[in-house]
Amino acid sequence: MVVGQLQTADYARHIFEHYATLHESPRDTEEAVRARMQRQEGLYKTGKKYRILMWEAALHALVCPPSVLAAQLDRLAGVIGLDTVELGIVPFSAPLKIPPANGFWVLDERIAIVEDWHAELWLDDAQSITTYMKVWSTLQKSAVYGSKAQNVINGARRALNAH
Repeated sequence: MVVGQLQTADYARHIFEHYATLHESPRDTEEAVRARMQRQEGLYKTGKKYRILMWEAALHALVCPPSVLAAQLDRLAGVIGLDTVELGIVPFSAPLKIPPANGFWVLDERIAIVEDWHAELWLDDAQSITTYMKVWSTLQKSAVYGSKAQNVINGARRALNAH
């Protein structure tokens, strides 16, 4: 899945609806979408830096209608080059020194937020932070950036258009 910080409103809406169905819980989807979009304002603040890694599979996963995914891919292409965002994509063809697993964030090297099917875990113990920083460092070496990341996104867009 595309990371929340870079999701379009329509893409986020579909993700929230899928999770509400999975958990059989009523959810104020529109409120969740608004909150997610509001958090994205940090992408445009001077002095902030977001370093984001994504698996190429997220660019192809039809968790939403193709038209929504196309707009999402355009959004990703648009953040490449922002001075506040470093977007790395781990391509299908990249050699990996660690297997794919769940998504996570590390905030200021003091908190790791780990996303799972049923919960979001906030870890602040030194051993967990060290482990997630090692995972990050390892995956970062398999990612492509800049024009190479743009090429991966464009390839996903072409594959989507072929459907």
